[in-house]
Amino acid sequence: MRRIMSLTVVTGLMFGLVACGSEPSGPTGSQPAATPPAPAVAPVPAGLSVEEKAELQAALPAPYNTADLADGQKQWNKCRACHTLVPGGANMVGPNLYGVFGKVAGTHEGYTYSEPMKAYAKTWDFATLDAYLTKPSAEVPGTKMGFIGIKDEQQRHNLIAWLKIETTPKP
Repeated sequence: MRRIMSLTVVTGLMFGLVACGSEPSGPTGSQPAATPPAPAVAPVPAGLSVEEKAELQAALPAPYNTADLADGQKQWNKCRACHTLVPGGANMVGPNLYGVFGKVAGTHEGYTYSEPMKAYAKTWDFATLDAYLTKPSAEVPGTKMGFIGIKDEQQRHNLIAWLKIETTPKP
């Protein structure tokens, strides 16, 4: 009896899920719903090949030119809950980081920065990102970035090299 009840519940759920996925059509004259408009975000440029990434990385200053990009991408998981990386991407808890290298800290359009970050006003490059990502609250006391930092130097270098390659606008 219990098995029959379980099968009945599962079957009902399956039919319910199938029904949720589509609009009725056919003899009633209903038409499928229109496709929702695409989000207003700039398209992501075509990804770089492994060879192109290697070429870009080789041109980075030491020690970033020998960083582990796969680990850098893994380190990005610590950042992605608060930041986006796509061109024209949304600001979240933190600002969008696409094109961060060469920008002055505290100036990303549309993001509300803390006064200490606006006052920091350094240009983001390898050295400033390395210092900041070691322990943000020590580099910019009063920053609203609650991230504890990345103490492991190699992991920071991996992340920074990966960010440079992923966030630099493609020609």
